[in-house]
Amino acid sequence: MSLNDQGLLAVAHLARHLEKALAEDGMTLAQYRVLAFLSQGEWAASKLAERLAVSRPSVTALVDGLVEQGWVERKPSEADRRRVLHELTTDGRRRLEQATAVLAEGIHGLLDHLHDDERERAEDGLALLHVAVRRHFEAAVAQ
Repeated sequence: MSLNDQGLLAVAHLARHLEKALAEDGMTLAQYRVLAFLSQGEWAASKLAERLAVSRPSVTALVDGLVEQGWVERKPSEADRRRVLHELTTDGRRRLEQATAVLAEGIHGLLDHLHDDERERAEDGLALLHVAVRRHFEAAVAQ
């Protein structure tokens, strides 16, 4: 198995590990992704769907649950009353912070199995993956 195959397996296992940690905290990874994206500002459902790479009906169903939880609210756009925007509520921001702490704890629990120099390299690798994902999204939006 090449390093790339091992990396792919690691990402798959990491995703499952984090999904499980969030589930124990009463949240799905999809819900977390929506809250994290909305923490950057208000967005219409079409932009949420595009950013999260899911269909518009999927986003609507997901956001319905977040609205029921009191973590997200819908409001008409001031620029175009026909357009509905989604934004985090104060409870949503608190819930996002709590879930982020759960995810950080989950990752730290895994990284605790590494030596200090390995842990530092792993953290650097995660930071670089974040940069790559962000740049990928920015390039896709620019097209």
